[in-house]
Amino acid sequence: LLLTMGVAGQTNAQVALGDKVPNFTSQDQDKLNWVLKKEVKKANYTVIYFYPVAFTGGCTKQACSYRDHKGELEAVKAQVVGVSGDQAETLELFALEHNLNFSMLSDGSGEMANIFGVPVGKGGIHSQEIKGKSFQLNRGATIQRWTFILDQKRTLIYKDSEVDAANDSNKVLEFLSSLQ
Repeated sequence: LLLTMGVAGQTNAQVALGDKVPNFTSQDQDKLNWVLKKEVKKANYTVIYFYPVAFTGGCTKQACSYRDHKGELEAVKAQVVGVSGDQAETLELFALEHNLNFSMLSDGSGEMANIFGVPVGKGGIHSQEIKGKSFQLNRGATIQRWTFILDQKRTLIYKDSEVDAANDSNKVLEFLSSLQ
């Protein structure tokens, strides 16, 4: 494992292909704890995709593409999890606005991103109008767009650090289909 310095100087293990991903817990869009070691057992494969900011163009295209491909992903025994530095409240609005049918996790500290070696930048405030109402959406970190796939033993079997937002789910489906 390669050690990297994370947010606030924390040292984190950066997993490589073939490594077991350490367990982590995060809050989902419903403010429930999502625990990797429990959730990863619900499907043969867990797709974890990191994205910068909810409600922006590329991030919305990526999320909606995963939503639209849920049946195909389930057919190859995969579940999807989206991760950003947005607060759980923002993720709840994002999931409701776009009818997202998978877990969205808040990584405001960038700790999960650091486990995977995904670059993390400063957070910020994003103004968003949703159903005619204006919101000031706060995020603790801005995380680059990377995608990973884990098996049921939390082994990292896929890594893409040059993700095309609109085609990410298709690329993941191609990879998972090749394993069938």
